[in-house]
Amino acid sequence: MTLRLMLVRHGETSANVKHVLDSRPPGPPLTELGRRQADALADRLTSEPIVAIYASTAIRTQETAAPVAESHGLPVEVLDGVHELQVGDLEGRSDADALAAFGDVFLKWTAGDLTPSMPGGESGEQILERYLVAIDKIRADHPDGLVVVATHGGVIRLVTEFIADNVGPQLANAGLIPNTGHVLLRATDDGWHCVEWTGVDI
Repeated sequence: MTLRLMLVRHGETSANVKHVLDSRPPGPPLTELGRRQADALADRLTSEPIVAIYASTAIRTQETAAPVAESHGLPVEVLDGVHELQVGDLEGRSDADALAAFGDVFLKWTAGDLTPSMPGGESGEQILERYLVAIDKIRADHPDGLVVVATHGGVIRLVTEFIADNVGPQLANAGLIPNTGHVLLRATDDGWHCVEWTGVDI
């Protein structure tokens, strides 16, 4: 059996409802709808051969992972490095200027230039470095089976483009990962191959 890695965006939060840039852990909890989304995620994954469940240091990812973990009799393991990209001075903002500034930097990253930073925040290089350390740990600890990581939409899009052999900027920039949407990766001899992108086979 080959290792598969499912990167799941957390359920809905109040910041999502208000379109607020919210990156700093531990962040807000799930809304009532977010909790229902997490329960539905657990139902979808009931029959999957899950061997481990990880979550970022954010409350919302741990709450998203909890029903999945419970249904499989596994703990939620909090994993450093898989938290959301840190937006720095844009934190807590939802105005057009802030969203435009975020988009400008993100598009540079997906175009291949990881050196720019969010204003007062992380560069693409910093994000990729700490996220890949976490993924390498997962790969070392789990040679096969399905590993679920409750994480965040921005980093899912960015990291998947740079580690999957079949994902490019067009897909990474296609739109937000929906709450509890996922990207499914399959380990290869020299990296990763994307099998599903938000429910669509690729």
